[in-house]
Amino acid sequence: MLDYRQKLLSLLAIEYNCEPKDFLKSENMLTASALNEGRRRYGEEKYFFHMVTLGGNAVITADETLHPFLREFMRERTGHWLFELPNLLSLEKELKRHGHALNQSFHMFLPHTEVSPAKSYAVKWFFGDEIHRFYGDERFSNAISSSYNPLRPDRIAVCAYDGESIMGMAGCSEDTDNWMQIGIDVLPEYRSNGVGSYLVTLLKNKITELGQIPFYGTSLSNYHSWNVALNSGFRPVWVEIGSKKIKNI
Repeated sequence: MLDYRQKLLSLLAIEYNCEPKDFLKSENMLTASALNEGRRRYGEEKYFFHMVTLGGNAVITADETLHPFLREFMRERTGHWLFELPNLLSLEKELKRHGHALNQSFHMFLPHTEVSPAKSYAVKWFFGDEIHRFYGDERFSNAISSSYNPLRPDRIAVCAYDGESIMGMAGCSEDTDNWMQIGIDVLPEYRSNGVGSYLVTLLKNKITELGQIPFYGTSLSNYHSWNVALNSGFRPVWVEIGSKKIKNI
């Protein structure tokens, strides 16, 4: 299996303006944020604050106005503990002084094992412009974007069918070159039947066959989504949290 971890370190180094080895150090790292070529395309502005851990140290990239606070914030603290609520509360207070607030944390997965689904369903594949017919359909808000997004375009979608009725959809967006983030939606009446795990496994395998990198993200408490990822051969690898501007201040 492809060395996904090394590929991830190279990607995060671009995004956090550092070196791949910095994520493997014992001490926490702080860098000035930058819009480096090759980053995942979630916006067109530099990060004001963004923090990541692979379970050891933390690497933070931020606007330099935050650096004096962040040096003290991360000093003599184990990196992954910086993501716990008591520490995040003090961070949130500082961010609000600058017109920002914490965003949700993202728990991210990479492929770990190859999986053969226990069940199978009739499916149809959609590629590129074929996906556009589903834009605006609120049933698939996690699998695909609500409209065409040139920064991270939807590349592949696969739907499971019960006759002519769609049971669920897995889709992937190309968040940067060759990095395909998978999302999944299963209609309520078809949940708990293995549809989600089946579709995510199919899509993960298709992306891998094409020589690209599938990855998956979810929130801390969405255990249904966690189980879909685990059942599809993914495992948790890294956690990120960032900030966003507070509107109407």
